[in-house]
Amino acid sequence: MLKKFIYTAGVSMLALGTAQAQTSTAPTLGQKLFDDGVSISLNYTGEAAANPSGGIRQGGDYAGQVFLGGDFDMSKIAGLTGTSVHIALTQRHGRNLAADYIGNNTSVQEVFGTQNVHLAYFTIEQKLFNDRLDITAGRTVANIAFLNSPLYCQFQSNSACGNPTFIFKDSNFTYFPASSWGGDAKFLFTPDSYIHAGLYEVNPVDKTFLAHGFDLSGNHATGVVVPAELGYTPDGNLYAIGGWYDTGAYSDPLNDATGQPALLAGQPYATHHDRSGMFLRFNQTVDSTGLAVFGVFMTKLSGEVNENQYYELGAVQTGTFAGRSQDTIGFVVNDQEFSNAFLNNIALARESVGGTGNIAHREIMMELNYDAKLTPWMTATPNVQYIINPDQSAEPYRKTNIKNAFVVGLKFTVDLARLGGFAPPQ
Repeated sequence: MLKKFIYTAGVSMLALGTAQAQTSTAPTLGQKLFDDGVSISLNYTGEAAANPSGGIRQGGDYAGQVFLGGDFDMSKIAGLTGTSVHIALTQRHGRNLAADYIGNNTSVQEVFGTQNVHLAYFTIEQKLFNDRLDITAGRTVANIAFLNSPLYCQFQSNSACGNPTFIFKDSNFTYFPASSWGGDAKFLFTPDSYIHAGLYEVNPVDKTFLAHGFDLSGNHATGVVVPAELGYTPDGNLYAIGGWYDTGAYSDPLNDATGQPALLAGQPYATHHDRSGMFLRFNQTVDSTGLAVFGVFMTKLSGEVNENQYYELGAVQTGTFAGRSQDTIGFVVNDQEFSNAFLNNIALARESVGGTGNIAHREIMMELNYDAKLTPWMTATPNVQYIINPDQSAEPYRKTNIKNAFVVGLKFTVDLARLGGFAPPQ
């Protein structure tokens, strides 16, 4: 049904776009909807990736996402000042190169995950005190409100987009589009400073391919994750410190319930609750050059975790060649430092099959890309990625280390709503 809807909508949009081109002086449907308080989003993102060298074996995979969303300004629709409603559905499909061919657990295709039709969010937002307080609640995910930046999703690698991957390795931080109950509140002390905090249900079932986001019962929830951040945003830059506390259930990376290595004992890994971590991050524009740089540092504070620390640095240059003022060039590199428990678990698996050799204590991932604005409604982002020391979590019983992987990728997005005139004005 969704595919039929997308096809029908696409054909209608193309026809509408042609009609509007012939009568360019008339307001677009998108403008009319916006004036009435409705903003429609419909886009398709595709991400292809292949590893011509390194990894477990050579191959290629493709993953894609259809996004359909709407934002409703209830002050225009129903006279409710400061109130808006947000809803979005996704349909994801395809395969994961990292799992199929490379052997690490950080994807090189950021739209892979929750491969089905899913309710990504359905929230009510209320702004108060002249917009100084902004509260959002409903079915949602933590990672669209916290630890994100427009700079991060310049990249196809899931190590950076949509959030630094460390937060998902060391907590039950909820991610798009696997929605659960939750919400956040952001208060502006001044126009350039804020405090931001949230609370999100931890429900492992919501992250599986069997869930669709429409089970509102909260069954199978194991706790909550609570992120918070203090930020300073002078001239559009960002300097922030924050952290999280996670009460949800998680598995020990090494031991069973008796404190012995689970792999040797043939027992399930122990289940724990309560872990925490902190982060520092910044985005900084360099004068008027079009260059923006960013960085992230993250560390665990408590709990039995897979990774101890994470470091990231990146840069995005807007404006490249003559006549390409909207194109960007981006580079990012990040470093995931594994915990001793995680490494010992891999070492035990390797020794059990007669393997030898030291296991690297960190994985480094990097990407260089060029984002080309081909039309007002389509972008294409060819990229190259390199992974040093793939973490081997996909194949812990290998006898030797996985080779460093070289990846070539292509990310593209088609804004179907803008193509057909349904999009709100820019």
